Amino acid sequence: MTQTSVCAFAPAQPMTRRALAKQRTRRHLLDAAKRLFNERGYEAATVRDIAAAAGLSTGAVFASFADKADLFGAVILDDFDALLEHLQACEQADVTAEGELLCLFNSIYAFQRDHLPLVRAAIGHSWLGQPEAERRVRAGVKRVLGHVGEVLRRGVERGELSADLDIRLTTEMIWESFIANYRHGLTEASDREALTTRLAAQIRILLAGWRAAA
Repeated sequence: MTQTSVCAFAPAQPMTRRALAKQRTRRHLLDAAKRLFNERGYEAATVRDIAAAAGLSTGAVFASFADKADLFGAVILDDFDALLEHLQACEQADVTAEGELLCLFNSIYAFQRDHLPLVRAAIGHSWLGQPEAERRVRAGVKRVLGHVGEVLRRGVERGELSADLDIRLTTEMIWESFIANYRHGLTEASDREALTTRLAAQIRILLAGWRAAA
């Protein structure tokens, strides 16, 4: 067996104590930053406050992140990671595409209900042309859209939806309806149930023309 083959099957090296400490520090900072960004908004949550909330120095913040914007971007992606784990429960093969989509988006509404200020801040930074924030938001959204696309693809494979369905375009239209409903919810003071009912009607209309012939 060659040296290359031996290396290919070598067990992963355990993390050093320093690397573990750095990982813990980063986790503490992300948790503290997420909480303060959600409570105070991006502008009001200072690096000093975030460091204090994490029980660390401001130097620890800049040892892990380039600046406040970089930390905020990391919080955005971390939130998307948590969201995607939350969505795994909706991947059920014994439901319709419409039912699976409703489960998925209802889960997003439920997950984001307690930290809407963070969601608004992320969207706002993206719209204001903050390149790094926009890149992070787009990366997170792309992963969620991947889940939506898979739901539609399974619907096509089951023969529930037409093989001619434009999965990419339909995915984007469903997502845009979902995002637009947040504004509706704020202006109309709608609760999660009202938002879900509204989105259910939108999804039904979007998929109506793509039902496979019986």
